[in-house]
Amino acid sequence: MSDQHTAPEGDIILRTLAMPKDTNVSGDIFGGWVLSQMDIAGGIIAGERAQGRVATVAVNAMKFIQPVKVGDVLCVYGRVGRVGTTSMAIELEAWVNRDRLGERQKVTEGVFVFVALDDKGLPVAVEKG
Repeated sequence: MSDQHTAPEGDIILRTLAMPKDTNVSGDIFGGWVLSQMDIAGGIIAGERAQGRVATVAVNAMKFIQPVKVGDVLCVYGRVGRVGTTSMAIELEAWVNRDRLGERQKVTEGVFVFVALDDKGLPVAVEKG
C-alpha cells in the first residue's frame, strides 16, 4: 500500500458522510472517527472471509495522509492481504470526495488484523484459499 497511486486499490466497502459532530478542536474530522470507519469496513471483509465472527486484534502501519473535512464523503476500500491460521491482515485505504462531489483524495491507509472466532469467542481456523 502506498499513497503514490491515484486510484483506490481494493473493493469499496463503506461510504459515509463526515459530519460536524465528528470534528476535533481544529475543525477537522477526528482521526479516531476515520479509524473506526476503517475498522468497520475491515470487519466486513474479515467476516466474509472467515464466514463468521471476527475481532480486531491489531492495527499496523496506520498512516494519516491528509485531514478529512466536514462534508467530505469518506470511502473505505479494502482487500484481504495475508491469511494465517486464525488471523487475517486486511489492507484498507480511506479516500474522500471533497465536499461531497469534489476531487477524490487518499487520506488514510492501514493494515488491520482480525482473528476469526467461534460462537464462544475462541480463535478458530480460517480456511485457506
